[in-house]
Amino acid sequence: MTNLLLASVLSRPIKEPVPVFLMILGIMLIAPLLFERIRLPGIVGLILAGVIVGPNGLGLLARDNTIVLLGTVGLLFLMFMAGLETSLDDLKYNADKAVIFGLATFVVPMALGTIAIMAIGYGVLPAILVASCFASHTLLALPIVSKLGLMRSQVLTTTLGGTLITNILALLVLAVVVRAHQGSLSFEFWLFIIPSLIIYTFLTLWGVPRLGRWFFKRFGHDEGAEFIFVLATLFVVSYGAELIQIEPIIGAFLAGVAITQLIPQLSPLMNRIQFIGNTLFVPFFLISVGMLVNPLILVQEPRSLLVSAVMVTVAIIAKFIPAWGSGKLFGFSFDNIMLMFGLSVAQAASTLAAITVAYKIELVDQLTVNGTIAMILVTCIASPWVTNQWGQKLKPGEVSSQSRETGSLGDRVLVPVANPSTEDNLLKLAILLTKSATGTLLPLHILLENSSFISPEDKARQSQLLSTAEMIAHAAVVNVTPIGRIDESIDKGIARVAEEKQASVIVCGWKGYSTYQENIFGGVIDKIVHRSAVPVLVTRFPLPIEHTARVFLAFTTQQAYASSFGQSIELAKSLSTELKASLQLLQVVTVKGVPIDLNDAGLPENTPIQKVRGNFVQQVSRLLKTNDLLVLNGSVEQKQLLSVLGRIPEAIAHNHPEVAMIVAYFPHEY
Repeated sequence: MTNLLLASVLSRPIKEPVPVFLMILGIMLIAPLLFERIRLPGIVGLILAGVIVGPNGLGLLARDNTIVLLGTVGLLFLMFMAGLETSLDDLKYNADKAVIFGLATFVVPMALGTIAIMAIGYGVLPAILVASCFASHTLLALPIVSKLGLMRSQVLTTTLGGTLITNILALLVLAVVVRAHQGSLSFEFWLFIIPSLIIYTFLTLWGVPRLGRWFFKRFGHDEGAEFIFVLATLFVVSYGAELIQIEPIIGAFLAGVAITQLIPQLSPLMNRIQFIGNTLFVPFFLISVGMLVNPLILVQEPRSLLVSAVMVTVAIIAKFIPAWGSGKLFGFSFDNIMLMFGLSVAQAASTLAAITVAYKIELVDQLTVNGTIAMILVTCIASPWVTNQWGQKLKPGEVSSQSRETGSLGDRVLVPVANPSTEDNLLKLAILLTKSATGTLLPLHILLENSSFISPEDKARQSQLLSTAEMIAHAAVVNVTPIGRIDESIDKGIARVAEEKQASVIVCGWKGYSTYQENIFGGVIDKIVHRSAVPVLVTRFPLPIEHTARVFLAFTTQQAYASSFGQSIELAKSLSTELKASLQLLQVVTVKGVPIDLNDAGLPENTPIQKVRGNFVQQVSRLLKTNDLLVLNGSVEQKQLLSVLGRIPEAIAHNHPEVAMIVAYFPHEY
């Protein structure tokens, strides 16, 4: 009797919300851990777990509306995070490679797929549609690449750009084939889809960043509002894609590309987005994909095996050929080629969408659906495995030179805090430097020993300030060691703590001007620079650091010959990368100076370098824009004066009060 009752319970899917959610959470926890122990990617475990508990396995869970909803959200989140990792500047610099790979990974599968499917007895329209499924691909293994730290590599930028191109083309083929099958492929269709796609893309890439800057400027103090705004942007843009009859996943990717310039890569907001996506929504999608697979149906009809074998074979070959050919053309190593292949071989999102639509209108039969499921299962297992195997080989060599060079700056970042709510940008800059080097943040607050008694209120305020700074650092997943200090003066306390804690850099805030007394006797910043044995970054951020659109390094010819100038270049490169901003250099040549050649300075390809003659302040002020971050190199000569900042930074700050600024001072040994 007990066995019959148990069998009856197991024969029906669980429908109660709490057990359903508990089972899914259990899968998310256990499946990746088990598969990683046998050296397979955790993604594979989630997919196979979906097969086991789904309606075609043990039947413990039904693929109902809730699973479909959460799986769709996970799919959109996956494409959105892919867009967030895509720099428009990187796409611009690698546009030729992205276009070539995108067209190759579309044309080759279309050609091979159409021929192969027609060879086993299908008509022209079904063969073209199935071939379009081969052409599209889902970046299923993207979380693996992100964990390996390869997201900003050239091969990834090329693959992401190619994905955008081939998926759009494949989905356009789907729309055209469906219209042709229904007999409604008319001139009016082309007249609608082409202008709509152009206008939609322009409004997304042009409008979202401007709306985001306004929102973050107005409500940037509310971290919850920032996160909800990002989610709302994702779904509004995705729904807009549906309105113009293209797949929402294309809209999700474009939304990520549009808003990525507003969210620094190592910021707390980016960490929250990636954490929620990778630990909750994307696993839902992977489990829902597994629940679609029915392994038993593949052996119920003999011809099903033939169709499945042809689809699996063509899908793999048709994706390897473009990756190999494009990689050879670009001069990529075999490891990079295999990484491109591993990322582009997975068939899931667009394939499922296309084949579902085609089956509903009876353009393809059940055998095609079975073969598609087999193709999805094989490619979804192969993609993470290939990506993980060859991505691990690339990891040591893919660490950029700038990370190695600037790692010393971010090892132990000392940042004095007085009021984190008003010095939020100062902490964010320090966190960016720290996280880029996997270092430790050292927030410092000093109580002045101006009497024999320090009130409990002052001690409580110090504790609260340091706790707030620690909370902000933990939100960005940064190692942090808060330091409370009692000292006779601010500058002496900072210098002593920097020495005791072996700080690698000191990050200070600056109001943008010096008083008359500070000009004569020197202020706190001047004394810190004089006393410090490590680099000091004097910073001024009138606008949120997320608004940075361009890192602008300005220097004179004399400064370019200084031994510390290389550090200034590396700092500017690192900031442009982490803030997803473009980088531009301005060299102001004096009357007697000779322009220095910076081609061997390790700058990214196509970095704009402008050389002008004339007054430094005037030339810099003429080229600055509102969302620039100006980086200046504090000269050795200025350190001999009481006021180390001098008139140049103050004059520029006076001319451009809205422009952010960093004045970097490096000791002689740097």
